[in-house]
Amino acid sequence: MDKYDIKILEIIQKNGRVTNKELAEMVNLSPAPCWRRMQGLEQKGYIKSYTALLDHEQIGLSIIAFAHVSLDDHHEKTVRSFDKAMTEWSEVQECHATSGGYDYLLKIIAVDMKSYNHFMYEKLLKLKAIRSVNTSFSMMQKKVSTQLPLSHLK
Repeated sequence: MDKYDIKILEIIQKNGRVTNKELAEMVNLSPAPCWRRMQGLEQKGYIKSYTALLDHEQIGLSIIAFAHVSLDDHHEKTVRSFDKAMTEWSEVQECHATSGGYDYLLKIIAVDMKSYNHFMYEKLLKLKAIRSVNTSFSMMQKKVSTQLPLSHLK
C-alpha cells in the first residue's frame, strides 16, 4: 500500500459516491490507474462494501441502546445460537464479543421505548443462552463516524 492507495481510502471514506474521474484528480493520477487501484483495493479486501448512511432520527428510530450481555455458558451450541440471532435481527446494529464482566456488547436501535421493550422481552430475553442483560441508553450522540484512522499507514 502506497501513498496513492492511502489517499484513495481516505477520500472514499468521506465520499463513497465520488466518481473515478474526481477521485483521480484528487490523488493526482489519471483515471485508468486510479480505477485499477480501486479494483485492487476491493479485491484485496481493504474495501468491504459501499453503503448509504441513513439518518436514524429522520426515519423515526429515536432509541439507541447499548446492552451488555452475559451468556449462561460458552458451549459451542450456545454461542452459535446467540451469534445466529444477532445476524438475523435488524435492531442489532453491532455485536461485539468483549473481555471483562460481560460476554457481548450490542448496539441496538429502535423506534421508541415500547419497541425496545418488545425487542428485549420478545426476542433477546427469549434466547435460552442469555443469563443477563444490562442496558444503557444514549441520551445524545456526540460523535458518529465510520471513517477509520489511516495515519499509521503513512
